[in-house]
Amino acid sequence: MHLLHCEGRDDSLPSCFGEDVECYNFKPKSRLREFLGEKLIAVTAFTALVATLLIFTFIFKEAVPIFTDREVQEEAGLGKLTFKQVYHEGRPAKWKWQPESEVPKFSLLPLFIGTLKAALIAMLFAVPLGVGAAIYSSEFASKRMREVIKPVVELLAGIPSVVLGFFALLVLATGLQKTLGLTFRLNALNAGIALGIAVIPIIFTVAEDVMTSVPRSLRDAALAVGANSWQVSFTMVLPAALPGIVAGMVLGLGRAIGETMIVLMASGNAAIISTSLTDSMRTFSATIAAELAEVVFGSSHYNVLFFIGTLLFVFTFLINLAGDVVLFKLKERFQGKTG
Repeated sequence: MHLLHCEGRDDSLPSCFGEDVECYNFKPKSRLREFLGEKLIAVTAFTALVATLLIFTFIFKEAVPIFTDREVQEEAGLGKLTFKQVYHEGRPAKWKWQPESEVPKFSLLPLFIGTLKAALIAMLFAVPLGVGAAIYSSEFASKRMREVIKPVVELLAGIPSVVLGFFALLVLATGLQKTLGLTFRLNALNAGIALGIAVIPIIFTVAEDVMTSVPRSLRDAALAVGANSWQVSFTMVLPAALPGIVAGMVLGLGRAIGETMIVLMASGNAAIISTSLTDSMRTFSATIAAELAEVVFGSSHYNVLFFIGTLLFVFTFLINLAGDVVLFKLKERFQGKTG
């Protein structure tokens, strides 16, 4: 059908363009409405930006004494350390997180390792499942099957994280312990898999939408030269959609690093340094959730917790920045240079 902008109905148009012609008389633009609409959108965007900056400013303000107050530095173990602070039970005390002990220790290394392990396991679990489900849904599933798969997978995104944590605490932890013969029910593997379940909908939704939006002409061209469905998917569609898939993975990684309730309930919540995936661990976000409600206002422990919050902001920013760089490189490689 041809859609034409007609100031008035002209009976000669069908003879020129065929009978399949429909005319629309658009109303003149309202400059006032257009102006108000643009300003409303701008205000909405700047409101989100200002809210983010205010949150970061507040958190960073509470963490500033870590860098400026000598007394807080010494209490937090960042200043001149005593012998008891340096060595405790035969191990360097600086690698411990014990904020309420007689000699407080605020090492962030155990928390950093725990956060890294949980995010790594989550991505290793979620990326193959999320991308694989997206490929099947967009390339191989029938229309009826796609209408079932997509809502069901996306339904996971609506499940509260506390429910997933409860599932990991009671069901998943027991199943992993019996299957693998683990010593600890609550460990990094259990928390990582539960995190992966929460991340799958993000990766699946972005990847499936991107692969669905790949032009049909690319598929038809590959099929015309004799390629089968698998070859079309992995040599044409997947490379074309790769930037969008990477974007979904970056969003999923950000969710895995910032998730709180799942790791708080399913990880064992022990701040220890261990490279084993079957040992308990603790993450940055779980530490804030577990300790901030009972910490003394203005204490060194209080300031360190806000410093952890600042680190989470910084990590999220760096992940998004790295994702943007990777996306630019991928678009330049697979779609050609823009401008």
